[in-house]
Amino acid sequence: MIPIRDNLMSRTTPIITWTLVVLNAVLYFWDRMGGWFGPGLVFADLQMRPIEVVSGLTGGDRFGLVTVFTSMFLHGTLWHLIGNLIFLTAFGQAVEAALGPVRYTLYYLFWGVCAAAAHILMGPTSDIPTLGASGAIGGVLGCYFLLFPGSQVQFMVPPVFFFTFVVRAWVLLGFWFLWQILFPQEGVANWAHAGGFLAGMVTVLILGGRERVLRGRPTTEDDDFDV
Repeated sequence: MIPIRDNLMSRTTPIITWTLVVLNAVLYFWDRMGGWFGPGLVFADLQMRPIEVVSGLTGGDRFGLVTVFTSMFLHGTLWHLIGNLIFLTAFGQAVEAALGPVRYTLYYLFWGVCAAAAHILMGPTSDIPTLGASGAIGGVLGCYFLLFPGSQVQFMVPPVFFFTFVVRAWVLLGFWFLWQILFPQEGVANWAHAGGFLAGMVTVLILGGRERVLRGRPTTEDDDFDV
C-alpha cells in the first residue's frame, strides 16, 4: 500500500516534516558519496546493532547508544528511503500541525528510540545492523491513528498504479499495524515498526487524548477532496 494523501488541511506549514524529508534524503546520497544505489559507505559505523546497544547499557562501549539516534536517519536502499518518506509526508503533516513543531520533533525522536527498544528487546544479541526512519515514522502513524481515525486516505496498491482507493485512516493504519505483527518479513524490523506505532498511540493518551490534543489546532477536513 502506498498512501498518497489524506483529506486534512492545515493553515500551518509542516516545516519539521519537510526538514526530515530533506535531511533523510541528503544523508542517503551523502552516505553513498552521491550515488543512487549500493551500500552506505560514509556512515556505515552509525548503524545500530542491538548487541552493541546492550553492551553500552551494561557498561561496555557507550558508542552503541549513539547509534540508536543516528540509525533512524540512515537507509539501506533507495526504495527503503522512498517508502519511508512517502509515509512521512502523507501522515506527518497533520500530526505536526496537531502537536506543534517543537513537540513533534521531540516525540519523533522519542518514537524512534521506542522503536529501537522494541527491536532490541526481541533480539538483544543480534549483530545485524539496523537502520531506517520507519520506527519513528511508525510513531507518526500511531499518533495519527488516534488523532484522525475518521480521515479519508487515498492510496494505491502496487503494481496497480493506475487505480487509487480511499479508506478511513483507522482501516489503513490498523491493517498496517496488524501486518507488522502477523506477517513479519525477513530482513525487516517489524517489531520496531510496531513498537513505534504503540509509542505514538501512548503519546496521544499521555497528552490527554484526542480532543485535548486537537483543541485549537488548525486542522480541518477538505470538503473538495478529489479522488
